[in-house]
Amino acid sequence: MLEALRAGLPANVLLVFERVDADDRITEIVSKAVEREIEVREVSKPVLDRIADGSPHQGVALEVAPYEYLQPGDLLEAPSPIRLIALDGIQDPRNLGAILRSAAAFGAHGAVIPERRAAGVTVAAWKVSAGAAARLPVARATNLVRALEDYKKAGLFVVGLDSDGDVELAESNLLDGPLVIVVGAEGAGLSRLVRETCDQIASIPISSATESLNASVAASIALYEASKATAR
Repeated sequence: MLEALRAGLPANVLLVFERVDADDRITEIVSKAVEREIEVREVSKPVLDRIADGSPHQGVALEVAPYEYLQPGDLLEAPSPIRLIALDGIQDPRNLGAILRSAAAFGAHGAVIPERRAAGVTVAAWKVSAGAAARLPVARATNLVRALEDYKKAGLFVVGLDSDGDVELAESNLLDGPLVIVVGAEGAGLSRLVRETCDQIASIPISSATESLNASVAASIALYEASKATAR
């Protein structure tokens, strides 16, 4: 709760049990809410229990606003060269949050996620993003392949990450221009149609053939290489 408020999670109301012990944690939570002009409302325990729906609430609950997604085409309004990250079925919201954090750190202009069978910008993703979810636009695509094809028509190159790539990532000649980096799902990697849509498949060499990189780590490396190439 406190971490979410510190990270700037959009919220409508902070609900506080009317008889809660006002320890240091509760005091800071309420202070943060007041500082951000979030309504603070005292409620009974049955109300908190109902809102928490079985989850432990420790006397406080935060009503968060629904995340406002953009359309994939909206991200084309970013300054050139556009650099985006697309996630092909990432299921873990913590991985999504970590990728958003890296994308913001390395100057990406937005992220694209599928509408179905993928993690969305939940409270868990927001917290791991350390506030990056407030700064980095996220678009939701009803069809990721179609969104990637539209980006290609708009002049962006699409580079997918896979251990069985056509070229090592650092050797790619597509990183310094308008770009979409595509990261596959945990374990499964890129789906067939997404892979076929990519202009290039790039791999990240690692020292052990028995190891593999977490999706968020692979995304961070690719975003770093792209930002380095653009700066040359």
